[in-house]
Amino acid sequence: MYILAVTSCPVGIAHTYMAAANLKKAAKKRGIDIKIETQGAQGLENEITKDDIARADGAIIASDIKIKFPERFEDLPVLECKVQEAVKDALGILDELLEAIS
Repeated sequence: MYILAVTSCPVGIAHTYMAAANLKKAAKKRGIDIKIETQGAQGLENEITKDDIARADGAIIASDIKIKFPERFEDLPVLECKVQEAVKDALGILDELLEAIS
């Protein structure tokens, strides 16, 4: 299983990266490969490629603002949530996406 995620908050500093770190930990706990693109103060980091999208089973968008290029994910199951939800309950968010994929 391969999951993609995008994290972004209005300021693009703390919560963007905290959400990414917690989603990465949750995926590791579930034995799932994950690639996380952060759209923070530093711009796009770890950008998701077309190959990533072709390989992916689903995506998580954890954001409080409009992310760049959301149309990339239109052919995938996508779970959207607030960035704070991914900070506080990344495992629950991941499990919810996995349930939707199954």
